[in-house]
Amino acid sequence: MDDKISQLQKIIDESSNIVFFGGAGVSTESGIPDFRSVDGLYNQQWKYPPETIISRSFFFHDTKEFYRFYRAKLLPTGFEPNAAHYKLAELEAAGKLKAVVTQNIDGLHQKAGSKVVYELHGSTLRNYCMDCGEFYDETFIAASDKSPDGLPRCTKCNGLVKPDVVLYEEGLDDNVISGAVHAIAAADTLIIGGTSLVVYPAASFVDYFHGKNLVLLNKSVTSKDDYATLVIHEPIGQVLSQIKV
Repeated sequence: MDDKISQLQKIIDESSNIVFFGGAGVSTESGIPDFRSVDGLYNQQWKYPPETIISRSFFFHDTKEFYRFYRAKLLPTGFEPNAAHYKLAELEAAGKLKAVVTQNIDGLHQKAGSKVVYELHGSTLRNYCMDCGEFYDETFIAASDKSPDGLPRCTKCNGLVKPDVVLYEEGLDDNVISGAVHAIAAADTLIIGGTSLVVYPAASFVDYFHGKNLVLLNKSVTSKDDYATLVIHEPIGQVLSQIKV
């Protein structure tokens, strides 16, 4: 392990344009459950399968049940960034890291201090009225279970407030895609962390990387392990906390 940390340190020291591509495993060390681990959301009992509930069609078909699940399972209230988030922000501040591309919707990268963050699947911290566009934060959604119909209603027009997250059956934001792809294509080092690389189209973006070093930091094997310069199957926070900037 020490030898691999030394290799990672050397790669980072010699890189000037690093991009980090991350998934749920980055936030599990903050206490936020992922979707596909043994203890993840996909393995917990609910009235419907989670992938059904967080789809666009279900959102409109059974909005109350959507928000009951959403408030209970997806709002990252009370969670703080961990060592991985802080180290990435530190690398950006030092001019080494140029961008974070994340599949997460918890906003913890920004909370840790990262400035250039491409949120492929949106953020639970942003919510908008579907009628007038009025903005609401996550605390408004969290408190909506106390509303007369159990739904977040706009205080200006009574329209339904929808989280700015990409649901199943919805497309990714074109501007976010463009920014993420350009950042990855320009990188000399791509660090992939905390993701099993099975969620598409997000996972396909790593194919735009043609730089020198591909680093994999994930507890389980991924489809890119055989192509990587360095692979470390350990918790990402534990690994990155040992890197000196």
